[in-house]
Amino acid sequence: MELTVAAHPLLEVGAFITRFAQPLAQLATPNQIVQLIEPAAAAPLVSSDTVRTEVRQLLRHGGFRPSGRSKPAAEYLHAAHQEGRFPRINAAVDACNVVSLWSGLPISLVDADKLQQPLTVRVLPMGTSYVFNPSGQVIDAGGLVALCDAEGPTGTPVKDAQRTKTHDGTLRAISIVWGTRALPGRTAQATAWYRELVQTIAGATIEDVQVNA
Repeated sequence: MELTVAAHPLLEVGAFITRFAQPLAQLATPNQIVQLIEPAAAAPLVSSDTVRTEVRQLLRHGGFRPSGRSKPAAEYLHAAHQEGRFPRINAAVDACNVVSLWSGLPISLVDADKLQQPLTVRVLPMGTSYVFNPSGQVIDAGGLVALCDAEGPTGTPVKDAQRTKTHDGTLRAISIVWGTRALPGRTAQATAWYRELVQTIAGATIEDVQVNA
């Protein structure tokens, strides 16, 4: 799979595809991932105020306002973790969420078989919106950097589009780590760790994504 990334002074993308041996609903989340939800877990990366500040700067570049209900997804996970309500969804989402929690970088997880080529990462024009949950709620995403397919936005650092989210029957997913050049090395570290965790899921295999600048 190919991904074209538009020029951006801050954005640093980590991307890969995971193939699952069985539909997601049939796969258990490995203990290695579950243990990382514990408050005292030992993780190779730890978030900080500096990470949160730089991620917000990344999102602001195109004119988006990352605050309130439009804050970066990693901040939501951090708050949920602090309050003892960290979400458990399925093996793929759980792996995505623990890496986002500890790295402080937002991560999109999208069903690759629902995407229509070509795939691009770019800043969305002002006025762009999309549905992000089953009840049909819409986010105003103008100015936000996003993964887009032929039909529009699919994944963003804030909320992924409902139409391409993973589900019980997902067999192939693409992950996008939303990193920033202002945090040298962090995107690569987070992506490498993420790939390692995903491969603890029974039968999961990783494929590289060809990223074209």
